[in-house]
Amino acid sequence: MSTPYTDEMMESVKKVEATRASRIGAELRRMTAQEKDELLEAFHPDYNYDSFETITVGPNKGEKAPKELVNLLQADSRIKNLNIDLSNPKYDVDVLVIGGGGAGSSAAIEANEGGADVMIVTKLRIGDANTMMAEGGIQAADKENDSPRQHYLDVMGGGHFANVPELVKKLVTEGPAAVNWLDKLGVLFDKDENGNMITTHGGGTSRKRMHAAADYSGAEIMRVLRDEVFNRGIPVVDFTAAIELIKDSEGKAAGAVLKNMETGEIMVARAKTVIIATGGAGRLHYQGFPTSNHYGATADGLVLAYRAGARLLYQDTLQYHPTGVAFPAQIYGALVTEKVRSMGAQFCNKDGIAFMNPLETRDVAASGVIRECKERGNGVKTPLGEGIWLDSPMIDMIHGEGTLEKRLPGMLRMFLRYGIDMRKVPIVIYPTLHYQNGGIRITQDGMSDIENLYVAGEAVGGIHGRNRLMGNSLLDIIVFGRNAGQQASKKCKEVTLGELTLSHVDAFAKECADAGIESSLVSPQILPDYRRKDM
Repeated sequence: MSTPYTDEMMESVKKVEATRASRIGAELRRMTAQEKDELLEAFHPDYNYDSFETITVGPNKGEKAPKELVNLLQADSRIKNLNIDLSNPKYDVDVLVIGGGGAGSSAAIEANEGGADVMIVTKLRIGDANTMMAEGGIQAADKENDSPRQHYLDVMGGGHFANVPELVKKLVTEGPAAVNWLDKLGVLFDKDENGNMITTHGGGTSRKRMHAAADYSGAEIMRVLRDEVFNRGIPVVDFTAAIELIKDSEGKAAGAVLKNMETGEIMVARAKTVIIATGGAGRLHYQGFPTSNHYGATADGLVLAYRAGARLLYQDTLQYHPTGVAFPAQIYGALVTEKVRSMGAQFCNKDGIAFMNPLETRDVAASGVIRECKERGNGVKTPLGEGIWLDSPMIDMIHGEGTLEKRLPGMLRMFLRYGIDMRKVPIVIYPTLHYQNGGIRITQDGMSDIENLYVAGEAVGGIHGRNRLMGNSLLDIIVFGRNAGQQASKKCKEVTLGELTLSHVDAFAKECADAGIESSLVSPQILPDYRRKDM
């Protein structure tokens, strides 16, 4: 098979091949804490302060956030100048779940299990979410040589000890039960001939606790959750975006204003409790980075909650996954799962030198890749820009021929489609915008600052601190998704709603006006805008 690599790239491939035998089995040194801190400060995008602005209004006034997010937080509401009748809601439920990914589906299943009348509303289709695109696996400390305590230490260290301890404790202690729940629902995890879970390492982990379904773990989990939602008869309103939260006269969350994405119809959903599970923000393309995120990842939940008065936490920190596809153009920015590195593939520069341990935490690894290209000049030049090699042929050399095809079938097919056989040649990678570390602040029961407004999944801030470890996102959508559903279904039984109101939207608009903010934008953004600006 011919490869689309240029002659210059192929000359570099030869150098990678020449050093491969000496690199197999060689233990690459881990960086010291001081080296990591210096590397992050010099090269991680979160430290590029020119790309941040100060939030002028709202609960986080005076704090920094990416310019793109600040612009949306302080934009005009989509319901500005609309006359919305709140007295005759189209939907009236106990629990309204906004978002149809893994967190929203888990929440809806548990709310239904708790006896609540629950409905999911999602701007695309159920399953159109970052959950579907997660590849590497889900962490849980359920092996004999592991413990939730050890998992806790890994999570805290990976997050630079900025994590909310109570949330991390919940994540790790309920992790084994979450994986067991998925297993019983029918998720086809990788198992050995005796039926035991096969586990691997992830970056920044001290134990092998990554449970996977080949390299399509998120798709497999989403398949099972979606089936369970449908089997339970939980109503799902597709292609319908939540464009504003509704509160009652006592200031409690009481539903949402909805917009049909196809017809433009504006509707009202009344609810005793609301769960935001709207996912991440990759499609805002912070600092111009490509993204691994699904099409609808535009930070909608953060905007809705913030305008209603909920405080954000760590809104200034994003995860740039170190291994996004840097070539070819058709899959530029797509995720190359960390599992490729956990199985032995190394980072190599243009001269075939392995310059960094492949299992450093994601923020450190991403910064190391950027430094190798931008400061040291050792990047691999491609028709699209530059990146560095991820030496994927090492996997079969270490574990035996056929391992990569068996354990990473989706990854292999993705590259083969464009004439690149990652069993035979290394692949070019560069950091891609991957995860929203920050989000809406919650308590241990999943509630935001607004009573009866719960949050789950990537829209939450604080669980992962300032950097998330591999496999903890799939874990958090299950643990905190289930938790939100359980708590919301319990709470709704004691809720008596007051008069519905959107007065908080007007109050926020007045605060913006008083601060001299004039915006040409409306928010939430709902979908990315890829139209050419010169047309």
